[in-house]
Amino acid sequence: MSLPRSVYVHVPFCRHRCGYCDFTLVAGRDDLIDRYFEALRLELGRVEEPLEIDTLYLGGGTPSHLGPDRLQRLFAMLRERLLLAAAAEVTLEANPLDVTPQLLAAATDCGVTRVSLGSQSLDAATLRSLDRDHTPEDVRRAAAVLAGAGFAVSLDVMTAAPGQTLAAVEQDLDAAIALGPEHVSVYCLTWEKGTAFESQRQRGLLLPVDESLERAMFEAAIERLTAAGYEHYEVSNFARPGHRCRHNEAYWDVRPWEAFGPGAARFDGRTRVTNHRSSTTWIKRLLATEDPAGDVDAMSAEEAARERLVVGLRRRDGVLAADFQAACGFTPRQLAAEAIDRWIAAGLATEHNGRLELSREGLLVSDSLWGDVL
Repeated sequence: MSLPRSVYVHVPFCRHRCGYCDFTLVAGRDDLIDRYFEALRLELGRVEEPLEIDTLYLGGGTPSHLGPDRLQRLFAMLRERLLLAAAAEVTLEANPLDVTPQLLAAATDCGVTRVSLGSQSLDAATLRSLDRDHTPEDVRRAAAVLAGAGFAVSLDVMTAAPGQTLAAVEQDLDAAIALGPEHVSVYCLTWEKGTAFESQRQRGLLLPVDESLERAMFEAAIERLTAAGYEHYEVSNFARPGHRCRHNEAYWDVRPWEAFGPGAARFDGRTRVTNHRSSTTWIKRLLATEDPAGDVDAMSAEEAARERLVVGLRRRDGVLAADFQAACGFTPRQLAAEAIDRWIAAGLATEHNGRLELSREGLLVSDSLWGDVL
């Protein structure tokens, strides 16, 4: 198998855990940062020879929470094992409150080229309902400063927040577009088991938006962003021409990737190894020279092909049967002929010149289709 050209590093630290969040993170535990660095250095030792990469993604948690000095410390450690290829894409996830001239100077020095801003909304009421700790003004300031410093900016926009209206989503989208980011990711709020939001929902304190309204919100995102010149290239992702997220495209192309940090998952093309989700357990295992993995998913050739089909169909380019077969040894129809025929008959997919792709209607209900494949 080919060596990975993409690396994900998970930084689990946050100032505050939002009520909807079930990500691998620790809030208010900056006392763990030094031990995290020690454990990360040990895990990076898995890379015996320096690995040249095309994309590096620092996710979280909130990597920007490290601050400028620790960010430079992190990159100094990464450079011992990872070599950035020419024109590599290096993404840093950031909270708008962390975007300061000092952080941007450090990020520039570290080679960061792209910042994914955890904005979620540009509406004060929506931000409060999502339990966020920043304001719309913080988002506008951060986006302007980042653009002025030469970073490509990706904005997160969340829909279906508690009490959110369609008009509020439309205003949010227009406000996001006005900031001129190169990339926009639109996510619908999900109610994850174990989160504060899910607990409040069960007690009747929070109510999900109606399913038809949720759909209308996503349709509004497609219409407004494409009208503004963004390419809808994956179910949740929109980009100006030439600004697709190259790191995520490596995932969707099912190329091998490396990953480090608590909860991070690496993939060699057939087997996915996911580190333990508990940051403290991940640290303890590495410091005790134990395996930090929490889950190993070794797929058969057919299972890997089915997953490839799902991630391929999440993209607007769809799946070209000849390329798909060359990559995994199966055709889409060998895996899911009955489902494909059913989708086409229902107007959820099209198939022309060997290319299978979901229609707009299919994209809107795509999560409900994958059971037919997996």
